[in-house]
Amino acid sequence: GEDKQIDRVAYGSNEAKELEQKLSLEIKEKPPESRLTVKELFEEYTKVKKYEVRETTLHKTEQILKNHVLPSFENKKLNQLNLISLQKWKTHIEEKNLSFKMKKNIFSEFRAMLNFAVKFAHMPSNPLPRVGNFKNAYETKKSIDYYTADEFLKFISKAKEAGGFYEWNYYVFFNIAFYTGLRKGEIHALKWTDIENETLHVRRSIAQKLKGEDRETPPKNKGSYRSLQIPKPLKTALDKHKERYCQVDGFTEEWRICGGLNCLRDTTVSNRNKQYAKAAGVKQLRIHDFRHSHASLLANEGINIQEIARRLGHSKIEITWNTYSHLYPREEERAVNILNKIV
Repeated sequence: GEDKQIDRVAYGSNEAKELEQKLSLEIKEKPPESRLTVKELFEEYTKVKKYEVRETTLHKTEQILKNHVLPSFENKKLNQLNLISLQKWKTHIEEKNLSFKMKKNIFSEFRAMLNFAVKFAHMPSNPLPRVGNFKNAYETKKSIDYYTADEFLKFISKAKEAGGFYEWNYYVFFNIAFYTGLRKGEIHALKWTDIENETLHVRRSIAQKLKGEDRETPPKNKGSYRSLQIPKPLKTALDKHKERYCQVDGFTEEWRICGGLNCLRDTTVSNRNKQYAKAAGVKQLRIHDFRHSHASLLANEGINIQEIARRLGHSKIEITWNTYSHLYPREEERAVNILNKIV
């Protein structure tokens, strides 16, 4: 992928012409790397990516490219990817019943694969950015859904009323989600060994959407390794939960906090979420929205955005700020009050 220059010396016009013909012949006989098909590039790209990203990230990339790129270009050679063919592909994607976010994800994955081709000299340049990413003229910033403290207390009271030894796992799951802001996979992966005194350590995650059994992986990024002090309401729920588990034959500290020998199933957690919300008479949230609830509660109380980013395990504080900055109305009021005093 880098320019290289080789100096050759020829004495006289005839020798120079012979040398030029020889070099031209070598170039023609050398198989151009752009003869790779898009499918062959995909196979090479994912093979390399396998050792660079988390398994869940690789799975997402493979599914997007297989479903939305390969059907249009599978047998096309890279040197056939021009602006016209790429614009036709983009129009085809536009006509699919996909969310705007999904369209942008498809574009990003395709662009990354073609950038890989350029990096390894399979293509001279990437033509996709010239076509341009998807645009939505009517796009508005999506508001986030979350529970207030009062709404959560109504919700969790119904989870507690469900009773039963195994049902208590779901009660604890939603308590952890609200009081810590952990991701779903991080909660699934928690073991009793991750609790030391009154601190909860996030050390791993569980992926359930991959083929085969549940896959234990590292957390999403380096910032996702974190330690959080356990709030009293959560500590009470965890202590009672452990008391019950200690009475089970074979119990060890290596068992999952939510589920025991095996973690809870995503589909069952979603079903319990719907059940408890309906019983409590509150709006139904996605599981991920409990994470929003944790951050929103802290933001509304003026907790520093950097601390919220740390608690959520975000790799960059910009991610946190872009999502929750609008939840700082009190700061705006304070700013105006300060300015009002200047007379």
